[in-house]
Amino acid sequence: MKKLTILLLLTVCIASAPKRKKTVIVWQPSHQTNTGKNFSEAAVCNGIAEAAMASAPFFKEYKVWSLGRKDVHNADSGSNTMIAHTSAVVDGKLSGYAWELKQSNKKNPDVFIAVHNNGGTRRHAVWGYIHYGDVHEADNRDLAATLIASIADATTLENRGVLLDSTTGRNNYRCAATGKLSFYSLDEHVNKAPIRVLLEIGDNGASYDFLRDPANQQKIGEAIKKGLARWLEKRETVQ
Repeated sequence: MKKLTILLLLTVCIASAPKRKKTVIVWQPSHQTNTGKNFSEAAVCNGIAEAAMASAPFFKEYKVWSLGRKDVHNADSGSNTMIAHTSAVVDGKLSGYAWELKQSNKKNPDVFIAVHNNGGTRRHAVWGYIHYGDVHEADNRDLAATLIASIADATTLENRGVLLDSTTGRNNYRCAATGKLSFYSLDEHVNKAPIRVLLEIGDNGASYDFLRDPANQQKIGEAIKKGLARWLEKRETVQ
């Protein structure tokens, strides 16, 4: 009787224990197909994102990608730092980037990871970007640093560190709060995810053959997922 009572109490305790919320991750691979000669950044970055999503450990993961859509403008091209390609509405249509962020916000992600390739740097390297002046800037920097270190360790890519989106000097999209140049996908006024990073993986010139190799895309994706898992585990331990 005593054993039965203990067993019932344990069952009640387990049943009433709060379920841990599954971490929600949104991946935003580049949709740009016009960033280099015979080079599709969209194909490369989608390969990396798909590899990451298919690698353990698994979270609640979603991909937002406008490629091929006819109901948006710049569905397969455009800069993340140009008003005309991001926040502008053309003929009543949102941009590919705006559509992607709208879909992402619906998922209420904990972490948002944008995947791009750099160009014109002449460096076979990897960079991490975070949003200037963000309330979560320290956490964003820590995650970006963890991810690019994981990629560099798993590949021949040089780790070029974490930079603020305000330092690029690219085009004309600006954050409404700071007035600084920024990446549209990282702007807290657009992207509701608390943790947001953008990875520039390789250079479409210096890393041309490397990036187009599916084996390397797989390796990079797996490295990103391993780094993400380590960061989330560390974050849970600290909290």
